[in-house]
Amino acid sequence: MKQRAYLKLLFMWPPVLSLLVFFVQVLPAWSADPAVPAREFENSLGMKLVLIPAGEFLMGSDETPEVLAKAYPQYDPARFKQLGDEAPVHKVRISRPFFLGRHEVTVGQFTKYLQASGNVPESISDGTGGYGYNPAYDPKKTARGDAFEGRDPKYSWRNPGFKQGDDHPVLNVTWHDAVKLCEWLSRTEGKKYRLPTEAEWEYACRAGTRTRYHNGDAPEALLQVANVFDADSKQNWPQWQKFALTGKDGFAFTAPVGSFAPNAFGLYDMHGNAWEWCADWHSETYYAESPVNDPQGPAAGEVRVRRGGSWHTWPFYARASYRNWNAPTTRYTLLGMRLLCEAP
Repeated sequence: MKQRAYLKLLFMWPPVLSLLVFFVQVLPAWSADPAVPAREFENSLGMKLVLIPAGEFLMGSDETPEVLAKAYPQYDPARFKQLGDEAPVHKVRISRPFFLGRHEVTVGQFTKYLQASGNVPESISDGTGGYGYNPAYDPKKTARGDAFEGRDPKYSWRNPGFKQGDDHPVLNVTWHDAVKLCEWLSRTEGKKYRLPTEAEWEYACRAGTRTRYHNGDAPEALLQVANVFDADSKQNWPQWQKFALTGKDGFAFTAPVGSFAPNAFGLYDMHGNAWEWCADWHSETYYAESPVNDPQGPAAGEVRVRRGGSWHTWPFYARASYRNWNAPTTRYTLLGMRLLCEAP
């Protein structure tokens, strides 16, 4: 009898184990207990936000200029000696879980927000407009050599110079525009929305990896997970074709959000499509003095951090560790946002 009972238990164990896994992994998504955060939720604007667990990671990059020059032979080697702000590599502890947008904020979601709030984006309220793609524009004729035309009132979040659908990432938004959206959502929904800190952004992008991109080190592998400067894009900028990926991703400009494979946290377009504003001021020396727990960036500064690269970004600048920045009033055809919502 004891032997039969033991065999019966062995036979039942796989279903029992599956049931335990179901309760541990799936049930929190349905929990009505406000103390137990759901694994994902959809907000009033249709944004889907995913729960990112607390944890630790190594932030930054310690790759030498020689290693990078070998990996990216088409670039001027002097470029790799100007990356001091990615070092030193340092341990960061994200002490609390948080929700992060599964996708970048889309044109459709931004439209709904403006209609509901009555707010006016900075590219329109200050009368100076944004930037836009114009195939007849010659950047060599400008002092800065910008790739796009502007500022000009004919360009804004509604018109970056190329066609976008409601499911494409909104562009030409300033840091102030992003903060106002977060503030409005916080008041409307009774939750705390904000931009991610630079540390939270890199932690979420890496999703447990230490490679240049969340799917590996090879630049050509970006075609699986990102809309960056490739054979489709270079048709419009032949002067920069040596920096383009040799493959095609099917999009010369922005792609509908979620068009490529996600990372291990279920986040899409963490590389490419649109640069994403972060909360922090930028400082080249901050990593050397950054606290381990929940770094917030410098207390003051002149420019805010943006991360992740865009549809027009060369692969080197789409690395998880790469830091870029702009003045908070900057609006550009490559620059969008992704929102964070604090978990209860």
